[in-house]
Amino acid sequence: MGYKVLGQIDRERYTDLSHEGLEGPFMFSSGKVLYYDPKEGKYYDRDSDFYVDHKEMWNVHYDFKNEAGRSSQAQS
Repeated sequence: MGYKVLGQIDRERYTDLSHEGLEGPFMFSSGKVLYYDPKEGKYYDRDSDFYVDHKEMWNVHYDFKNEAGRSSQAQS
């Protein structure tokens, strides 16, 4: 089984939000940093101030590529 070393999370930008009931921050292989909200059962994107839908979360988590070979995050 292989592994991938991810970059460091900017702790000044992505602070601890446990006082708001969120877990994280978590960095994914796409480079996206998200928090998990156990009450909502969804990941929260602090940059956009939105919850990530399940389809987009699948793309973020697995860093899926589209037909052109770009990651799903490169399109946004």
